[in-house]
Amino acid sequence: MAQTINRLTARKVETVKTPGYLKDGGGLFLQVGETGSKSWIFEFRFAGRRREMGLGSLERVSLSEARAQRDACNQMLRAHTDPIEHRKRERAAAILTAHGTITFADAIDKYLTAHAAEWSPKHAQAWRQTLTQYAAPELGRLLVSDISTAHVVRVLEPTWPAPTAISLRGRIEKVLDWCKVRGYRVGENPAAWKGNLDHLLANPSRRKVEHHRALSIDEMPRFMAALRKQQGPVARCLEFLVLTAARTDEARRTTPTEIDHANKVWVVPPSRMKARKEHRVPLSERAAEIAGQAGADYLFPGARANTVDAMSMRRLLEKMGYGERASVHGFRSTFRDWAAERTATPREVCEQALAHTIGNAVEAAYRRGDLFDKRRRLMDAWAEYCSQPPVKRAGKVVPMRSA
Repeated sequence: MAQTINRLTARKVETVKTPGYLKDGGGLFLQVGETGSKSWIFEFRFAGRRREMGLGSLERVSLSEARAQRDACNQMLRAHTDPIEHRKRERAAAILTAHGTITFADAIDKYLTAHAAEWSPKHAQAWRQTLTQYAAPELGRLLVSDISTAHVVRVLEPTWPAPTAISLRGRIEKVLDWCKVRGYRVGENPAAWKGNLDHLLANPSRRKVEHHRALSIDEMPRFMAALRKQQGPVARCLEFLVLTAARTDEARRTTPTEIDHANKVWVVPPSRMKARKEHRVPLSERAAEIAGQAGADYLFPGARANTVDAMSMRRLLEKMGYGERASVHGFRSTFRDWAAERTATPREVCEQALAHTIGNAVEAAYRRGDLFDKRRRLMDAWAEYCSQPPVKRAGKVVPMRSA
């Protein structure tokens, strides 16, 4: 009966020169390359898949050592363990031992420091607050190498699928990914969604979406008339925000130096824009008038802080009786509805007025201008509409085709 294992001899291994695979048995082969190089290959099947595992070159691994590795691999297979995955885990563990590990609290600090140059201070603070407030109490003292899916689920479950929890999951995942690349942990990311948390938590994409409350188009003139009767920086900031269709932080942190009074232009710096690009806003007569009433450091100084805050504008809406029907951010939606339904303004002009990022990469590459003159006509028409009583403007179409 032909020998089925340990077929090769030491002499054969040393002298063979013909390229190809020489079988030793038990899954072990000597691979001879075209250049004469020689290395050991272990071939096996696991979970129905054929796999090859390199055991090292002949220069570093002798025949007897290769056979010992083969025998160890076959023993793992009998125990239903993939030798390749086992070796990966061993190597990763060795790297982890060499590098050491850190706590999740330390990982937060190191991750934020690593990305500080690409983020605005506000964005970095939002990351830190989310992670320290919601994740650190459960994970902060744990070594990142010990964090499991069960730990992450305990953090997320109490508020899932609230937007904060969804954001938190993504941020934990990114911190742990960074830890893996830096050698502080090994294995799969316990905060990953697909194939992991998606089996344990409700799919947030299937929850009912709650949009920002927004006034109807016909309500805007009446609202603006009531708003102009309100006194103080909070009211003027909210009015300025409505007339410019700006985001909350873009408007409330406006400084006098950002206003070009001669040309009636407001230049918002990249640090305060969502897309991190400078945004020029044409000011209507009323918006420019508000900008002319500037405070010393900020256009809209707060009573207890440098600027008015978003909460004070929400409280003003409640005081005026609009708390259930409107939100500060929702005025951007009202503006967009008005532009679409009551004007013939091209879509790209409306989107630029809202400082929306161009989703189409090709379109973004070819559109270099900001459609400023067309936007000025649009914002002037918006201010004019807001200043009119509803009975005079309801249903009237503003011709904007020339824009």
